[in-house]
Amino acid sequence: MSDIDDELWSAIGDPVRRRLLDLLLAEGVGTPTGLSDRLPISRQAVTKHLGVLDRVGLVHATPMGRERRYEVDEAQLSRAIRQLNEVGRNWDSRLDRIKRLAEEIQKQRRD
Repeated sequence: MSDIDDELWSAIGDPVRRRLLDLLLAEGVGTPTGLSDRLPISRQAVTKHLGVLDRVGLVHATPMGRERRYEVDEAQLSRAIRQLNEVGRNWDSRLDRIKRLAEEIQKQRRD
């Protein structure tokens, strides 16, 4: 298994940050003011959440006048998706082993 980026997943784990990613993916770009208009949180809170996403590389900011325009870094998002898929495969494998062990225990009890 490749290394899982805990900092990346900690950033994605927050529901507000996932919603921000959804909005940015749907619209291509967004500013803290525009994004805060669509969420039940302040512009300052949006800016803090975007800062977390920026630190892990999921979004990048471009200065635009007094604000910054944010957009998703698709390469980093693809990396996150690959990690999630790998974690899913590993858990599927673990659950299959548990199922086989449980079936074997049941079989031994019947015999």
